[in-house]
Amino acid sequence: MKPCRKPYPSDVSDEEWALVAPCFTLLPEEAGQREHGLREAFNGLRYILKTGAPWRWRPNALPPWPAVRQQARRCLAAGCFKARVEDLRVALRLAAGRAAEPSVAILDSRTLRSTPESGERAGHDGAKRRKGSQVHVALDTLGHLRALHAAPASADRGEVGRLARESQSVPEGSVEIAWVDQGCTGERAREAAARHGLALEIVKLPEAKRGFVFLPRR
Repeated sequence: MKPCRKPYPSDVSDEEWALVAPCFTLLPEEAGQREHGLREAFNGLRYILKTGAPWRWRPNALPPWPAVRQQARRCLAAGCFKARVEDLRVALRLAAGRAAEPSVAILDSRTLRSTPESGERAGHDGAKRRKGSQVHVALDTLGHLRALHAAPASADRGEVGRLARESQSVPEGSVEIAWVDQGCTGERAREAAARHGLALEIVKLPEAKRGFVFLPRR
């Protein structure tokens, strides 16, 4: 049922809710302890994610922020969002005429400047001369997410093994090759990937690089 209020741009559509609802419903909609509708709780979470607003700044027309955050934590702990991302990736690959699961992955990272909230996760990225955290991602060749996590910016090569393990989790062992940039060279990175059945292929920069240059296969 749609909410009886003026909609926000971040509200979930009927089609989106039909996709999300099966994995979002950890308790029946009519459960006695439920005070707020599941769809409105999800709209509250979408508002926070889309706007970047603090929890306590959510509009009064949406459910209270403690209820929204509690529901979000339950779904994260149960793996609901991860399962839906995996389902979407498979559907998009099949729609593009590809196999359901990829045989090649792209491992990459991005350094974000540290903030007072970064705490122990902040580290120094010598290549970019920046202190902060790194977001590590594993993608298929269509750009669909397969694994993601954050770590200190100084832990680039050390995260290859973790990304390799997570990118192989569903289904087991489908990925054979991982394309990486020159930040993942060395025996340590190769051995970490090999333990999870991945062979690393280094994509090198052009020798005459000037400014920003796209890497092939990246």
